[in-house]
Amino acid sequence: MKILAYGLNYAPELTGIGKYSSELCEWLAGRGHTVAMVTAQPYYPTWKVADGYNNRSYQHEIRNQVSVHHCPLYLPGNLPAGKRGRILSHASFAASSIPKILSSAYSLKPDVLLAVTPSFLIAPTAFAVAQLSGAASWLHIQDFELDAAFELGMLEGSALRRTAMSMESFILRRFDRVSTISPRMIERLHDKGASPKNSIEFRNWVDTDFISPADRMTELREQLGLTDRHIVALYSGSIAAKQGIETLAEAAAELKDKAPEIVFVFCGGGALLNHLVELSSTLSNVKFLDLQPNERMQELLATADIHLIPQRAQVADLMLPSKLAPILASGRPAVAMAKAGTQLATEIEGAGIAVSPSDPRGLSEAILKLARDSAMRARMGERGRVLACERWRKETILGAFEKQLGELVALRRSHD
Repeated sequence: MKILAYGLNYAPELTGIGKYSSELCEWLAGRGHTVAMVTAQPYYPTWKVADGYNNRSYQHEIRNQVSVHHCPLYLPGNLPAGKRGRILSHASFAASSIPKILSSAYSLKPDVLLAVTPSFLIAPTAFAVAQLSGAASWLHIQDFELDAAFELGMLEGSALRRTAMSMESFILRRFDRVSTISPRMIERLHDKGASPKNSIEFRNWVDTDFISPADRMTELREQLGLTDRHIVALYSGSIAAKQGIETLAEAAAELKDKAPEIVFVFCGGGALLNHLVELSSTLSNVKFLDLQPNERMQELLATADIHLIPQRAQVADLMLPSKLAPILASGRPAVAMAKAGTQLATEIEGAGIAVSPSDPRGLSEAILKLARDSAMRARMGERGRVLACERWRKETILGAFEKQLGELVALRRSHD
């Protein structure tokens, strides 16, 4: 198959959607398919263009057999980026990528055009280009960014919300296939008008051979000056508004004197990193790490005794944290901020503790409970590993997706 992918985020970004989009494209290319990607200059989660890339121009590279076209985009000069800055950033990519997605479709003549959102602003262009080129159209939704933007106050107004949701629903119904990453999000797709027969769950994944339980006494632990008596509570990933990351600083403050053996390690970058550093400036039980390269991911995850998954209540079931699958595969328990019955709480059942996002004390109590019960940590970690192998295995998930792509292309050809 010839596959043209289209999305805001891609490698060398280390976290979130970029990680999964690049792994998907590279896996498909490794299977013998011809794959091209139209994306932005790499910037996430720091909101700064990565070294070696030029945001003033278009750039092309061959990356692990994938032909990658990078397009410029507007990046706000000050962080955290406000709602205006984020909207302009997404809109600038949607505009700058139009000539590149058109030229790529003309030269590749794809069998399928796969668009990944966020940003939803590219969806109309993706559908139009698929129609013009005769390709099957597939829209993959990593999170419901419009719903999240209104819930978090980034967009406001009932009239604007009705208009945006109406347009979203109109576009969703036009694609040949629409997929998203969890059962609750599939239900939301149906509520938005997507046809059940054209809606597919395509969850994120983890390479369970690469990420597996390992010795907690890592070089990173030594680098941080920590010994085997310390209990590491690790947050790794984007430090942004969706996470409610400030609650982790509150938990660290709560436990600083009560349980000095617990050390909070925050690894990542993002719009709210400086804010988190400021909140933690007086806390001796907090340490920071830069984002780690993929080759050190197993070591990073093994350094933790407890993984932390913060999430604001407003975005529950609008997304599912991309860090979840690697955490489960690492054989360590998680403490997640998620109400009972949400997808996140359901996914970690038996493999961690879910606490209400509105209960900061519950968060610190859950961390303390796990820190002082090594048998519970071991039991939950083992359960998480089983879940990762059963539900999140990379080869199983991507193999099923490849099959569905082939079936869609065959169906499209039969109708031509």
